[in-house]
Amino acid sequence: MKKLLFALLSVAAISTVLTACGQKNEAEPAASTSSAPAPAKEKVLKVAASPVPHAEILKVAKPLLQKEGIDLQIVQMTDYVRPNIALAEKDVDANFTQHKPYLDDFVEKHKMQLTAIANIHVEPMGIYSKKVKSLNEVPDGGLVTIPNDATNGGRALLLLQKAGLIKLKADAGISATVRDIVDNPKHLKITPMDAPQLPRTLNDATLSVINTNFAMEAKLVPTKDALFIEEKDSPYANILVVRTGDENREEIQKLKQAMTSPEVKKFIEEKYQGAIIPAF
Repeated sequence: MKKLLFALLSVAAISTVLTACGQKNEAEPAASTSSAPAPAKEKVLKVAASPVPHAEILKVAKPLLQKEGIDLQIVQMTDYVRPNIALAEKDVDANFTQHKPYLDDFVEKHKMQLTAIANIHVEPMGIYSKKVKSLNEVPDGGLVTIPNDATNGGRALLLLQKAGLIKLKADAGISATVRDIVDNPKHLKITPMDAPQLPRTLNDATLSVINTNFAMEAKLVPTKDALFIEEKDSPYANILVVRTGDENREEIQKLKQAMTSPEVKKFIEEKYQGAIIPAF
């Protein structure tokens, strides 16, 4: 009887050991399996932009870039100078605030290596007033405010000429200044000022020639409120700008694709109703 009991206990002990070994072996593969790779970290892309409409348009591109693993960070700036300085000093990766003639003039004067990579939209410049309801009502000696930077100032003067208010030298071009006026039948007092301040001059000036982005920030509707506006074939397309040499960076190319996508085009057309026009 004792021998039988001893034999049964021995079999049970061996069975327990084998079972334990089997459990250990089954658990080992799980312990040795490497953990799943962590998701790739999003690449940050900083773009300087004026609040309206540039930042609004960039927000449409943001989810498109997120799908590509890019975190688009929009850095809002309210003037034309800082975005180019920030780009040149590598504080941002791109900017979206200006048209090509302005960029060309800026980089020449400041010796910066910046390059336009895409036309995004056109913002027709307009002539606005709170004093008169038509250009025929402009009084003799009226005050007219225009942008004080070289290209937008010349652009404003060309628009005043097209509206029949002044006449410029034949070769004045986009770099025209008030010194290039050869005929001013209403004796208008044309005063250059910082472009962002122009909407504020409407309480005092007879007319103000305002860039569309600043007009819209002041709650003006270009297609409704402007007494005279550039035609849709304006050559002043607003552009996406990067440092020269960065044009082929993967993130920059994806930014370009997103900003010239059907989604962005549809947004511009539906949101701005002709006040801003896609340029791609």
